[in-house]
Amino acid sequence: MSFTKSVVVFLSEGFEEIEAVSPIDYLRRAGCSVTTVKVEAVTKAAILEGKHISNDKYAVSAAHGVTFIADTSLDEYLANKELPDAVFIPGGMPGATNIAASEKVCDFLKKMFMANKLVTAICAAPVVVLAKCGILANKNYTCYPEMENMLENFCGKNWKELTEKAIHHKDKAFVTDANLVTGRGPGAAEEFAMEIVRLLCGEETAKKVHDSSCQR
Repeated sequence: MSFTKSVVVFLSEGFEEIEAVSPIDYLRRAGCSVTTVKVEAVTKAAILEGKHISNDKYAVSAAHGVTFIADTSLDEYLANKELPDAVFIPGGMPGATNIAASEKVCDFLKKMFMANKLVTAICAAPVVVLAKCGILANKNYTCYPEMENMLENFCGKNWKELTEKAIHHKDKAFVTDANLVTGRGPGAAEEFAMEIVRLLCGEETAKKVHDSSCQR
């Protein structure tokens, strides 16, 4: 199979399993080249809440104790100068806060967004990660219920500037606004994943993945 689209997935201790695996699985079924990248846990929340934090270079323990082996580390991945076609950040806590704490990741996300590459995040990640980077400003988005009321907690005092004219959609599984796709939570992971497949690979490929995986 020839890979035509490239996607990077950032994972850190405490990410939500189903939110990560569904997009990774469906994107690979669609023929995308998906690279999973471990972002080191550096926050106090990770230390206090992380029950299975690993010192292994590539092992990442998810929110419910499932350990994943990432393809590469953050520094190794960022040594690649070419931007991928899309970036995806799953939710889960403290996974999302670990991602947000990485200035390298935030800089990368800003570059992706400004280059009109596809930026995607689900559950807590739109508020915890994307808002802090200013990516939600002037955009329609969704997130895990009530997280939209916690923007100041995660963005700080300039949260209004960072999220200026952002419009939250409460009951949608996913929201697409230009090169931004956000998802609501674990139960929306499949629909969210298929939207990314559709945008990257087209309607025909999306239908093949849909039918072959026995989706409703």
